Amino acid sequence: MKQLNIATNNAHKITEIRNILPEFKIMGLKDLGILADIEENGYTLEDNALIKAKYLHRLTNEMSIGEDTGLEVKALSGEPGVKSARYAGPKCYANDNQNKLLRQLEGVQDRTARFRTVIAVVNRDGSFQIFEGKVNGQISESKRGTNGFGYDPIFIP
Repeated sequence: MKQLNIATNNAHKITEIRNILPEFKIMGLKDLGILADIEENGYTLEDNALIKAKYLHRLTNEMSIGEDTGLEVKALSGEPGVKSARYAGPKCYANDNQNKLLRQLEGVQDRTARFRTVIAVVNRDGSFQIFEGKVNGQISESKRGTNGFGYDPIFIP
């Protein structure tokens, strides 16, 4: 079984990737014995994905994958974007981010939004590729459902 090393401590992301790619052995930072938080200080999703993948590559000399996802809301000129995880502040929770976004969109008719995910793959030789995926949708006027994480309770694909 081929192994994919993912530069994340997010257990939910690792579970999702394992469910999507059962033919691979998916290893997160903790699985690899790496007890570090990688600082996501890039200006774009692409920057952050590459920062994470390069960090893991430096430690393992193996192909490494970094990912960053942002929610981009048209009425907010693409915010929260790269700051999606910290939208309500540096030590906030998903619920705080959802509440802030809902408050900012009160009375706004155009609630068009998209999730954009960027994946950076750093190969063994240090070369890299960047991939992008998008899911278009809109922001609901209130929270819905009990499953999911992040902005799932307020995003309608």
